[in-house]
Amino acid sequence: MPGVGKTTIACELAAPWIDTIEHAISSSNILSADADMRDTGYLVAYQVADDNLRLGSTVIADSVNPIALTRNAYKSAAERAGVRCFEIEIVCSNQAEHRHREENRDSDVPGLQGQSWREVLDRNYEVWSGADLSLDTASMTVAECVETISTTLSELDQAGR
Repeated sequence: MPGVGKTTIACELAAPWIDTIEHAISSSNILSADADMRDTGYLVAYQVADDNLRLGSTVIADSVNPIALTRNAYKSAAERAGVRCFEIEIVCSNQAEHRHREENRDSDVPGLQGQSWREVLDRNYEVWSGADLSLDTASMTVAECVETISTTLSELDQAGR
């Protein structure tokens, strides 16, 4: 969900871009001022991920991925490129802390507006039972999350998986 720490963690590992893509699209003249982007940002992100994977780059998809459909699209990009997809779910189990973060965070993309707590609660989010790793930012620091991700991926690489 928004506000759990995904972008903060992703910025320690790579340069995330889903918020940048969505903000650029919504700021352009392509859409009317009141248009709902729906899946536009995600569709662009899938293609950017696909292109980068085919070039041999590592891709970190820093996005909510609220439903199986969006999660599977990234898996499909990895399959087309013949590379491993490692899914990480970032959660914040402490609702008061999660709300505080969402209501008080600054956007990493200039001009991008955050969501209200009500908008976060009203989002459709399907339970994610297939993630390879789940990290809870209510009980782990950013540094601990980054270390866990890095160590786990390094161990998988050493094991040839």
